[in-house]
Amino acid sequence: MTRLASVLTRSAPLAVLLVLAACTAAPTAPPAQTAAPAQTGAAAGPAVQRFEVPSGAGPHDVAPAADGGVWFTAQSAGYLGHLDPRTGKVTQVPLGDGSRPHGVITGPGGHAWVTDSGLNAIVRVDADNRQVRTYPLPGDRAGADLNTAAFDAAGVLWFTGQSGVYGRLAPDTGKIDVYDAPRGPGPYGITATPDGAVYYASLAGSHIARIAPDTGRATVLEPPTAGQGARRVWADSTGRVWVSEWNGGRLGRYDPASDAWKEWRLPGDAPQPYAVYVDSADIVWISDFGSDRLISFDPATEHFTPANGEAAAVRQIHGRPGEVWGAASGQDALLLVRTASG
Repeated sequence: MTRLASVLTRSAPLAVLLVLAACTAAPTAPPAQTAAPAQTGAAAGPAVQRFEVPSGAGPHDVAPAADGGVWFTAQSAGYLGHLDPRTGKVTQVPLGDGSRPHGVITGPGGHAWVTDSGLNAIVRVDADNRQVRTYPLPGDRAGADLNTAAFDAAGVLWFTGQSGVYGRLAPDTGKIDVYDAPRGPGPYGITATPDGAVYYASLAGSHIARIAPDTGRATVLEPPTAGQGARRVWADSTGRVWVSEWNGGRLGRYDPASDAWKEWRLPGDAPQPYAVYVDSADIVWISDFGSDRLISFDPATEHFTPANGEAAAVRQIHGRPGEVWGAASGQDALLLVRTASG
């Protein structure tokens, strides 16, 4: 076991192993849809392609799968979905009674890891046989309102809960530690930097926080704009942390090397940046609820460029080289933007 695991002090209930049959549905993937973006002073970006998922799914988060497909959380329907973009086929993996999955990431071995607020548990779905293993939070941590997760350099899974908690799970032992957030309710997005540092964003607390992996202690870092509503965070290749500022309509960046902040207001009259993602070329992507668009930001030129097509209510962005994916929660669709960073 790693040095990190030696400081874990509370035992979680034993992981509950559930083996559930996977259901399938096979909608047809429609052709790319395009629409002229609003004027922002920048050239129109690449087209948005739309993939329908089963009606009522309510896809919340999305993550590329190791097999070339895409995982998504069907928050409204209580399952983890897998989309094959080549065929449009969707496989449904039920997660258990009362499931309300929020976040999903692909972890070591290609397995999917889900933060499930309905089950108050972390859920692992095997990439090969779709077996479901559930790791409940400790009994004294009911109602955590689990949100998102990220793996650090040591292979430990860190997660957030909007009720005012964050925590870690050691996958090899199933042991969970849960901590009180320093300013109460709000922990939402979370990211790990290339050197293994972990940061989370507090939506209600309007700050980000850096977690010390050895002690689990979180240190608050204040963005320049008060009450900005830091919602999600993503690290670039140099370890800088990008922040979607939901209330402030801004994209923020924190540089740990200089302890310095910078912010940029999104184009439009009333921007509301929800998700943020940094692709393999260090281009930053934001979903704007104010304009129903996916927008890229080039840090070198400091220019925003909207993708060409509607992208309504995208709550998470993720990707792999050459592909940027979004989960359009209000439309039962996954969105794909192909980029030059292949």
